[in-house]
Amino acid sequence: MRLRLPEERPTEPPTGYKIAHPVLSQDGTRVGFTGVSLGGALPYGVLDEARCVYGLRHRAPHRRCDCGFHCVHDRVEAEALLCTAEHRAAVLLEVSVLGAYIRFERGFRYARQRVRTATVGPCGCGAVAAALADAGWGRPGWRALTAACAGCVRGRTSLSPAAFARLAGEGLRVRAGGGVAEQPAGLGVSELVAEAALLQARLDWFQTQLAQLDERGSQG
Repeated sequence: MRLRLPEERPTEPPTGYKIAHPVLSQDGTRVGFTGVSLGGALPYGVLDEARCVYGLRHRAPHRRCDCGFHCVHDRVEAEALLCTAEHRAAVLLEVSVLGAYIRFERGFRYARQRVRTATVGPCGCGAVAAALADAGWGRPGWRALTAACAGCVRGRTSLSPAAFARLAGEGLRVRAGGGVAEQPAGLGVSELVAEAALLQARLDWFQTQLAQLDERGSQG
């Protein structure tokens, strides 16, 4: 007698969170994401169906395999994965869990998904990301992208977040999720404060010299 897992029939698709690397096709006409672990070899689109990474001909998610898309229930838990060195350049995805799924304590393994939101972290220099630029690695036919500010993009292949969202389609939203605002050209706040302190010190010195000259004049 085979045990059957309990079935759920939600009125709306469940929401999950995961991290992934954004990618751009070699010809620059398509974008997508690639996973950070088991499914990293199979880039996927914003709306896509899972395939067995082992090449087996069963439908994902299969109970006797670990294929299928994966996500966690808690956004904070997904964000915590971005703290590790190997995942610092990944982005945070908010997804809709579609089709058949298997529920676990921490998340889902499921057949189809729609990526609703991609949150891009700061540039490596700490500034707010202005683009997704060539990360220097990739998969066959795909270039991995990473967050970059306007000053760090330089001559690399890059897309603005809005351009990435347009190529992705399906209503994807891409937003910058952290970093400090870039200072305009010229002196920053700390430099201006230092200059003001120097000018004040010079003014105090001149006033001291003038006071000494006045004293000598009155004594003569």
